Amino acid sequence: MSSLDFLFNPGQIAVIGASRSPQKIGHAVLDNIIKSGFEGNIYPINPREEEIAGLKAYCSISDIGAPVDLAAISVPAKHVTAVAEECGRAGVKGLIVITAGFKEVGKEGLKQEQELISICKRYGMRMLGPNCVGLMDTHTPLNASFAEGFPNQGNISFISQSGAMLVSILDWSFEMGMGFSRFISAGNKADLTEIDLIESCADDPQTSVILCYVEDITDGERFVEVCSEASKKKPIIILKSGTSSAGAQAASSHTGALAGSNRAYDAAFRQSGVLRAESMNDLFDMARAFATQPLPGDARVAIITNAGGPGIVATDAVEKCGLKMARFNRETIDKLRGNLPSEANLYNPVDILGDARDDRYRFALEAVLEDENVDSAMVLLCPAAVTEPENTARTIVELNKKHDQKPVMAVYMGGKTLTEGRNYLTANSIPTFTFPEPSINSLSGMIRYNEHLKEPAPSEPVGLDNVSHDAVRKTLDCVFADRRVVLLGHEASNVMAAYGIQVSKTYLAASEEEAVEIGANLGYPVALKISSPRIAHKTDVGGVAIGLQSDNEVKRAYRKIMENVRYYLPDAPVYGIEVQDMVDEGVEVIVGMSRDVQFGPLVVFGLGGIYVNLLEDVSFRLASALTTREEVNKMITETKAYALLKGYRGEKPADIEALSDTILRTARLVTDFREITEMDINPVRVHNKGATALDVKITVEEVNEKK
Repeated sequence: MSSLDFLFNPGQIAVIGASRSPQKIGHAVLDNIIKSGFEGNIYPINPREEEIAGLKAYCSISDIGAPVDLAAISVPAKHVTAVAEECGRAGVKGLIVITAGFKEVGKEGLKQEQELISICKRYGMRMLGPNCVGLMDTHTPLNASFAEGFPNQGNISFISQSGAMLVSILDWSFEMGMGFSRFISAGNKADLTEIDLIESCADDPQTSVILCYVEDITDGERFVEVCSEASKKKPIIILKSGTSSAGAQAASSHTGALAGSNRAYDAAFRQSGVLRAESMNDLFDMARAFATQPLPGDARVAIITNAGGPGIVATDAVEKCGLKMARFNRETIDKLRGNLPSEANLYNPVDILGDARDDRYRFALEAVLEDENVDSAMVLLCPAAVTEPENTARTIVELNKKHDQKPVMAVYMGGKTLTEGRNYLTANSIPTFTFPEPSINSLSGMIRYNEHLKEPAPSEPVGLDNVSHDAVRKTLDCVFADRRVVLLGHEASNVMAAYGIQVSKTYLAASEEEAVEIGANLGYPVALKISSPRIAHKTDVGGVAIGLQSDNEVKRAYRKIMENVRYYLPDAPVYGIEVQDMVDEGVEVIVGMSRDVQFGPLVVFGLGGIYVNLLEDVSFRLASALTTREEVNKMITETKAYALLKGYRGEKPADIEALSDTILRTARLVTDFREITEMDINPVRVHNKGATALDVKITVEEVNEKK
């Protein structure tokens, strides 16, 4: 993508719709640009004015007679396309379309927005918006927005899909003393999206942390690609709204029911190194930590406190976030023992007691920061008659600078008596909190990001043999010709076999006699299962019989299954009964896929069988991530099923390598065939040697290859 310097650091900017009236948005935009100290040329455009704010006004952008990098447009929606066309002819590089009234208002607005996009493409212009607040860059400086105020200069970029969220955070930041490098309102994202903006901020030397508030991501594949690169340069923290269960789509498979779009976002963020914030507080708490403190070397945390209860709360938070309480070396323990009261706790959390003054905090904090087994420290202070919050704040700042390789967080648990100390800490780049949990959570985010940076480069994708694309295509064509969206069992079995996935042999019988013949050829015991595209869960309607040992048992089971189905689902179309060979015992797991509208195929692995939805012992990955054994093995080890696979209570270990191969091949299959929308292999029985797919359900829909 071309550089967006013309957007954040333009040489010239035109304000189309500039106005003398303070009630007009065009007035606010022009006024903000001037007051921000922008050093380039500023051109107000208004055919009814000769001069605005001491600047010569022009009838149109073509009348300027000089190059213009950026145009901020604030005119009625019905005029925007004509203005954009004129900007294109004048050679403008970028547009900020502040005007609302496009796709957010309905069909006619969408039509106008599409025309606007077409104009931008025709002239090679990039566009922010429409329906946005604008943008700000404190280092240019430039405030091309109608927001009230200009952020303090800092190193945090904030990208927001919601304009209201952006202006609210701007106002809040003044009270909190936070500084920003960029504030960007994405609006309708008709052209430039959060993906383009993240990519630009990652290359901005004045930005060290990238924050985003998003409601949707429309190009999931490109998001993962861009963020995977950008997150290696700078931390990206995203708050994704709209995650409630009410927004989940209905699904016919176990995997579809478990997945939902929220799981896909989790998987995409994890795969691309993005940290996911759970709340606005979480988003900005982590931002402050990243913007002001070094990354910790590891997860070992030391806590210094003057109160036992809050120290325990902090310790619980450390464990809950998956961090470690640092174990001090002998030298540190001896030092603490020799200089702290005998009643003090020396072993982390270090409780320096309620009568601790600044000198005791100084000694304890210096001692633990000097310990090689400590990677970060949290200083917790509760107000007491002898507490010295301001002096202690100065000590924390001093020692943080001295030990500048280790992050320090402060928790000042109190109100007005701690205000001065808290303000001093904040002004001197110490993340300061009222309670321990947000502090530890922010530290956890830093540690997770550091682990991401340490991850080795991905190995080469595994090459898969015994893959027949043509065989799968032939099966799918037959299904579509039959106007079905669900594969029958024997068809799904053929698809598995075509991609080298070991599957229980399955054949379709249209009569008792045919079932007996197939059973005899397979060799007893065998299983029978009803074959109907309308029956997803066969056991629920008495459509399964297993462990059949003879011709007579097969005949009786065939009749019984048909009777059951006619009773429970008399209108269900029945293609016959599938005869399947029985396989060896093993650990039963599920491997499945649900195709997410933004990110594509989402693969699930976990404990299988009938309890999969009840226990939800599952892990997820985007199929695009599952190209190496290392990533597949990570996915497997994240579940409790892994304990069974390793061999539980004396059982022999299962063949994890065979299971890994099954997951790799499943990911390849659903990547190769966009027609597959949902898939369950439940269970996959993992033996001591090998793994076999027992029951396979595949749902499909025809795809226009021109898409």
